[in-house]
Amino acid sequence: MIRNRPIPLVAILLSAVALVGACGGSSGPLGSVPVPSASAEPSVALGSPDVTPGASDEPSTQPSDAPTASSAPSPSPSAGSSGTTLVRSYFWLGGLPGSDGLVAVLREVPGTKSVATAAVNALLAGPTSGETARSITTAVPDGSKLLHLSIESGVATVDLSAEFESGGGSASVMTRLGQMVYTLTQFPTVKSVVFQIEGVTRTSFSSEGVVLDKPVTRADYVSLLPDIWVDRPAFNAAIGNPAHVTGNANVFEATFRISILDASGTAVADVQVMASCGTGCRGTFDTTIAYTVAKAQYGTLRVYNPSAKDGTPESIRDYRVWLTPKS
Repeated sequence: MIRNRPIPLVAILLSAVALVGACGGSSGPLGSVPVPSASAEPSVALGSPDVTPGASDEPSTQPSDAPTASSAPSPSPSAGSSGTTLVRSYFWLGGLPGSDGLVAVLREVPGTKSVATAAVNALLAGPTSGETARSITTAVPDGSKLLHLSIESGVATVDLSAEFESGGGSASVMTRLGQMVYTLTQFPTVKSVVFQIEGVTRTSFSSEGVVLDKPVTRADYVSLLPDIWVDRPAFNAAIGNPAHVTGNANVFEATFRISILDASGTAVADVQVMASCGTGCRGTFDTTIAYTVAKAQYGTLRVYNPSAKDGTPESIRDYRVWLTPKS
């Protein structure tokens, strides 16, 4: 059985790998980001650090969006925790055509040298109830297990149980593969992924016959992305102030807009952004956006594309984020 509805995405990660020194502590509007646990292992490095609020997404179906009394979330992965690491798992955020697609969510794991393995296992565990209440689902079949993960020369080989290959149509199969690939390639030293099922390398995957005759990369699953895709911040992450937003987009004349909404839904920022390419090609963007809130609170990072015809917002995609007053 596939949990929730079929959707595209994939993820895999590594056992026995450590966090990279390049990911060391840094300072910003949210305070110091803790240095990842353990020393760097040559085959896996973490990307730019994510920051999560002290109180992350609640497991209830109605997470609270009310502002808190504190002016900023805890800069550590969770209040009072040490020896923990934040990793990303990639799921599916539902929406209208052009706005639905893969989404990064944060997972806090105990300090470990096997960060890739931890990220893959978090993917296989699926979204939380609070995330599913916000239209986040997975195409990974229930019962899927990670049997082994190795990384060599930039290629991650992930061995999964037979359940991972079972059920679903072509869209579901492509989505689960994409989820795994994006999850594993969050680590800068992982460039591509080879899939195994019960120890056997797959060149044709599932009854849908998806061709896997070479290691696959993020580029092989770009069709799973929305028109405007924000990779950082992750869903539920602290956004900073000014907010740092990166991703890629394929929109008319490469321009679109980003709004930041407070807990009441009031826009506290709205700016035009330009990607490096557009109108038939997918370009990257990297921008910072200042905003004003009186208290720390959950809000919304909204990306959208004003239509060329009358300016009506299209390809709207909302990310729940933690807002803080400007330091």
